[in-house]
Amino acid sequence: MAMASTSKLFFIFVLFIFRIDPNSSYEQHPLDPLSPEELDLTRTIVKDSFPSSNTTTLTFHYVGLDEPDKSFVRSWLAKPTKTPPPRRALAITRFNKQTHEFIIDLANRSIISKNVYAGYGYPTLGSDEQTEAIQLPLKYEPFIESIRNRGLNLSAIVCSAFTVGWFGEIRNRRVIKLQCFHMNNTVNLYLLPVEGIKIVVDLDEMKIIEYIDREKVPVPKSEGTDYRLSKQKPPLGPRINQAATIQPDGPGFQIDGHIIRWMNWVFHLSFDSRVGPVISVATIYDPEKQKHRSVLYRGHISELFVPYQDPTEEYYFKTFFDSGEFGFGQNTASLVPLVDCPNNAVFMDGYYAGPNGQPVKVPNVFCIFERHAGDIMWRHTELGIPDELITETRPEVSLVVRMVTVISNYDHILDWEFKPSGSINIQVGLSGILEVKATKYTHSDQIKEEVYGTFITDNTIGLHHDHFLSYRLDVDIDGVENSFIKHNLVAKTVTDNTTPRKSYWTVVSETAKTESEAKIRLGLEPAELVIANPNKKTKSGNSYGYRLIPGATARSLLLEDDYPQIRGAFTKYNVWVTPYNKSEKWAGGRYVDQSHGQDTLAVWSRRNREIDNKDIVLWYMIGIHHVPCQEDFPLMPTLSSGFELRPFNFFERSPVLKVIPPKPITWANCSASL
Repeated sequence: MAMASTSKLFFIFVLFIFRIDPNSSYEQHPLDPLSPEELDLTRTIVKDSFPSSNTTTLTFHYVGLDEPDKSFVRSWLAKPTKTPPPRRALAITRFNKQTHEFIIDLANRSIISKNVYAGYGYPTLGSDEQTEAIQLPLKYEPFIESIRNRGLNLSAIVCSAFTVGWFGEIRNRRVIKLQCFHMNNTVNLYLLPVEGIKIVVDLDEMKIIEYIDREKVPVPKSEGTDYRLSKQKPPLGPRINQAATIQPDGPGFQIDGHIIRWMNWVFHLSFDSRVGPVISVATIYDPEKQKHRSVLYRGHISELFVPYQDPTEEYYFKTFFDSGEFGFGQNTASLVPLVDCPNNAVFMDGYYAGPNGQPVKVPNVFCIFERHAGDIMWRHTELGIPDELITETRPEVSLVVRMVTVISNYDHILDWEFKPSGSINIQVGLSGILEVKATKYTHSDQIKEEVYGTFITDNTIGLHHDHFLSYRLDVDIDGVENSFIKHNLVAKTVTDNTTPRKSYWTVVSETAKTESEAKIRLGLEPAELVIANPNKKTKSGNSYGYRLIPGATARSLLLEDDYPQIRGAFTKYNVWVTPYNKSEKWAGGRYVDQSHGQDTLAVWSRRNREIDNKDIVLWYMIGIHHVPCQEDFPLMPTLSSGFELRPFNFFERSPVLKVIPPKPITWANCSASL
């Protein structure tokens, strides 16, 4: 296709990419994230509650919306002219080596509650304290001597902070471990670890409290590790052809504050410093009933557990909880237009409270775009009618909400995809740099012992590890009272002579009455898993429902009494169902760093509460066992997994039967050869 002028296209692109109405009359929604002004107000109220003479040790580790009671929100949604629920903030801080929890009434500028947490575990690490801690070794004489003895350049050393976990010990200090890397002629520091050095830092004292130099291991070579395009040498790879999505009428969605409307969907999007994107009050329009019907009250990532499988002294503790220990939201990366998101994307900013409580802006934290991937929504060609050929087809177009968070070496791409069919497709993509271990070996034939990973290049082992992402999904299928149904596929044997068949399968349904009956390890038995509203029926007599369609499944292989598994016990099952409780948000607990597993989804579920025809929450765990390979070096191509929520007798008939396809686009001075 030849285009006479690219300026027109560029103008349209600029219009699309920044198209958020500055004159919107949007009024604050009860589930809106805290605004910069509200974050600043929270900071002021918290600071004023401490002795004014000494707030130098006060740090903020989480500030977010204290979610209003669901009944209040539903009541307001039913009649938005009513007074909205009160705006409250939850603040978790550290002051004089203690963890303080606050509930702040923002309207009245007052403290509703203030408590000192004295249990096991600590809040999310702050960015400032990590930055300060990783500088300590560079001025620590024993470390300087260790680097000198290895023949390395101190100016090329970069250190990183790692949480220490819990392994049965009684510890009353808030500590982290540091690992350092030799960034020599490359920016890919994670592939060049300096092995054999143990550094423990007390974060409250901000000093090194333990230092051991055990052994010297060659630092891997930096050649070929730099991932920047400007540093690549011939032969280069294939060139990606240019592509663009052209929408002459503008985006097919509207953003009003935090409310997004697209085709038959309406939902609320907010940003949280711990979990990132939060999708709320998602409804879909039913043309048969001529009204919007509820599907999802609130959905977000709850926790990410990443246990590495090297039990040796330098690596056994690497069993990370990326959301609770580091914060998905506060580690987001600003999305890059035309690279992270297509040219028809619209961007939104996010805000969170920094370590000093002041608002931190994350530009382009979300992108929202219509995906025209060339897929087919539905089609049929009829060949059975004599002398007639009928073909009907509709292109698949979906709406994507995307965020990227970077936790040390790994980049996580989080997508929520909405489809006209009523499906919500939730995907996570993993990219970035492998966690590697330096070794003396230069060929796999030299290895005679267990190395806990894959030998991928000279002096480099890519360590075995897992990724377990727990999602919390407060589903409201056309109402609050729902049930969890397992439609088991059961093989039957034909015992009479009525048919030549010897076997078939049928569906045997069972409704989970309690939490224990809803726990599922996927892949063991075939079943259709459905969240249904037993109080409402279709014209044919079926309960309205949504089906859970799993992706590739995996669960933890660690022993149940292994300390990391005690803390990450929510990975024992792929599916959990609990009664709604707004305080049960984070599957790994509120205070995950050095926790003892005392406050997790697995612990809450031991109560075995009733879940039939109740307001219930579905928890789904994406699991990936990662055995590294050479293609993951030096930069890992994105590895994706996910799941889908799909209508199951929710509509009376196909909701996409009457979807109108887009009109063909004709550009002036444009020709195409077919």
